[in-house]
Amino acid sequence: MEIKVLKSKLHCVKITQAELDYIGSITIDEDLMDAANLIENEQVHILNKNNGERFITYVIKGKRNSGVICINGPAALKVNLGDVIIVLSYASMDFEKAKSFRPWVVFPDTATNTLKK
Repeated sequence: MEIKVLKSKLHCVKITQAELDYIGSITIDEDLMDAANLIENEQVHILNKNNGERFITYVIKGKRNSGVICINGPAALKVNLGDVIIVLSYASMDFEKAKSFRPWVVFPDTATNTLKK
């Protein structure tokens, strides 16, 4: 049996941009992507702590060490600049393997969206 489990989590990053006139996605600083083991085009769930909105999109690489967190396309209407979000991705795996799996969980500096030193 396979189940879905949390694979990656960026806990509390701040929206730096929202671009409505784009085909869709979330642009994430490549340093944050690496730390959370996220790859370009991976499906992610976005949870907005400011307004409770939840939506699904996919990742686009942002400039490394830029702190960029940009919601693109229609989902841009679900956020405001400065909102704090949680980014989650999931993986399917064998039930027994899932019992010992440990996800990548990253707690960036929310003020700058950079990795804490």
